Amino acid sequence: MCCDLKRRFLLLYATQKGQAKAIAEEIWQQAGAHGLEADMHCISEMDKYNLETEKDPVVIVISTTGTGDPPDTARKFVNKIQDTTLPPDHFAHLQYGLLGLGDSEYTFFCNGGKTVDRRLQELGAQHFYNTGLADDCVGLELVVDPWIDGLWLALKEAFLLQKEKEGMSSDVDAVSGSLPAAPHIVHELNLSSEVQNLKLEDEGVKSSDVLTQKLVDINLVASAGDAEPSLVRSVPPVSQSALNIPALPPEYIEVQFQGTHGENPHLSSLISEGTTFEVPVTKAVQLTSKDAIKTALLLELGIQDTVFDYQPGDAFCVICPNNVNEVEELLQILGLLEKAEYFVCIKVKQGTKKKGATRPQHIPERSTLKFILTWCLEIRAIPKKAFLRALVECTSDVGEKRRLQELCSRQGATDYTCFIRESNVCLLDLLHAFPSCKPSLNLLIEHLPKLQARSYSVSSSNLYQPGKLCFVFSIVEFPACPTRPVSRKGVCTGWLAELVAPLLHPSKNTLDTKGGSPSTEKISIFARPNNTFHLPADPSVPFMMVGPGTGVSPFIGFLQHRQKLREDHTDWEFGETWLFFGCRHQDRDYLFKDELRCFLENGTLTHLKVCFSRDSTTAEVAPPKYVQDVIRLYAKEVARVLLKERGYFYVCGDKKHMADGVSDAVVDIISMEMEVDKLEAMKILATLREAKRYLQDVWS
Repeated sequence: MCCDLKRRFLLLYATQKGQAKAIAEEIWQQAGAHGLEADMHCISEMDKYNLETEKDPVVIVISTTGTGDPPDTARKFVNKIQDTTLPPDHFAHLQYGLLGLGDSEYTFFCNGGKTVDRRLQELGAQHFYNTGLADDCVGLELVVDPWIDGLWLALKEAFLLQKEKEGMSSDVDAVSGSLPAAPHIVHELNLSSEVQNLKLEDEGVKSSDVLTQKLVDINLVASAGDAEPSLVRSVPPVSQSALNIPALPPEYIEVQFQGTHGENPHLSSLISEGTTFEVPVTKAVQLTSKDAIKTALLLELGIQDTVFDYQPGDAFCVICPNNVNEVEELLQILGLLEKAEYFVCIKVKQGTKKKGATRPQHIPERSTLKFILTWCLEIRAIPKKAFLRALVECTSDVGEKRRLQELCSRQGATDYTCFIRESNVCLLDLLHAFPSCKPSLNLLIEHLPKLQARSYSVSSSNLYQPGKLCFVFSIVEFPACPTRPVSRKGVCTGWLAELVAPLLHPSKNTLDTKGGSPSTEKISIFARPNNTFHLPADPSVPFMMVGPGTGVSPFIGFLQHRQKLREDHTDWEFGETWLFFGCRHQDRDYLFKDELRCFLENGTLTHLKVCFSRDSTTAEVAPPKYVQDVIRLYAKEVARVLLKERGYFYVCGDKKHMADGVSDAVVDIISMEMEVDKLEAMKILATLREAKRYLQDVWS
């Protein structure tokens, strides 16, 4: 057998926002150094591969979206393998390894990968490598990097086993020499000196010397008396370590500047998820007092002239731009401010080494530079390590170059988590912190992800308020910190707040030319229906709602809908309704206080239980601070509604600080009221989730 022949494996990825694809590309790049060839495809490209006849090992990288769904690109594949007529040995010939991506902030962690993994097993497929589940909450790389390291040995063993079955085990000799030999060894990547070794500007320094150089002369490395690391400064052992850095991603985009004549595409062309509607903001109300810690706004949209439809509990997406000042600042740093209104043509670079390179679908073929940076690219995105690796090559200062290498290296993983990931550092912050870094426009287009539309829960009922759609949000604030010297507002919430300021604070300057009300602003939206977070189909079924803060938003829609049904169907039987609401201060951020009192008085809401976490009290027994504490006070009622009367339980709001506490409280209630241990109570709650009677709409 020729020693140059590389063994093939099939590499499939299913991505929603590009993470799974980027990881698959990393595997593809590393495969060659291990004497292997990865045949890489998006899992949706089912005409380019066939698992029914696949003989080589299969590697799958798959993300999770929504409330635990496979990504859109995997839906067709998942539907195909979930065909109940398939026999249990349908994939008995298949050997695979799967890497799932998810976020433990959400209930159904890595459910996209788990769904595919479970079904392949049911159809007879065998693991040649243990499944990896990476958590974006703590950093995907904590699982992804070691999983990829171990993949090469597992593939070697899979090929050996395959050849032994064929009686040709000698054929794998060509691969063996380039693969690790023992499973207990921690394997370092060994791509090439060009990629792995630290490249400094001084051409006289050999790469082998760079690996052991302590860099004591670089002013960004902390001195002995300054032991605190920061975004721009490292300390031992990182500052004195030889570094393992990612492979340099190949460039694949070419940008051509054209004239200033033409029109930018309509925003609807940027959305592939469904029909886009441009609707007016007809009303804006500040729900919190001026001295509240967070500012919550309610916006009303006019949808009467559209076919947009929704149910209470649904969500919808708002197409939002990046902050105009940040876009101009980025253009200024890039030296492209004068070309902001120039049209650019985006093409794939001829001769690129990137496999299957295509123009990013979220970038129009032709639009102005300012349009791309405003509407297409998430310039606030936390830079991935591959982006940092690419920025190294655009940095001229030796010290800055070294620090960027550290931040994308394995040795600097803790620093990356602390100073970039947890600090919400974005590209602008990096460019200010490392002023000698001058990235090209094509590099930004290659590495910045798509600017995602923001999702909001509907806070109204189309039955109760025909032609109106309401939603509630708190203006997100990012205070200044050492790694980010300026404070910022959320991309969408900050934009919306600025957009509706004339409605909140009418003045002479904002009145239209006819002397009437403030001019009407429009926003673009599209539907994001929720298949489960809806009222019970049977109105006689009781339900409980838990929604502190803006988490109460969808339940206002629930109650409006219920009130209208009660008015229109006086002969129907309606089950009891509970709402557990909490906020910091009763007089500052008790959202919908008057509306909830009306629902209670007219019988639409049977029980309203509230708590205030920051209000002082003179009572001998302190009242409960949080909704999970209030729920425990009504343990018997919770058990009755959920278990005896087969009611529904809805939770909306913050995942980590509220929803997990609520589920813990419900587990304790089930354990106590049913007299079972905690493990059995957790199983019962899991059964309620499966039956879609314990439902969550949460965010991190």
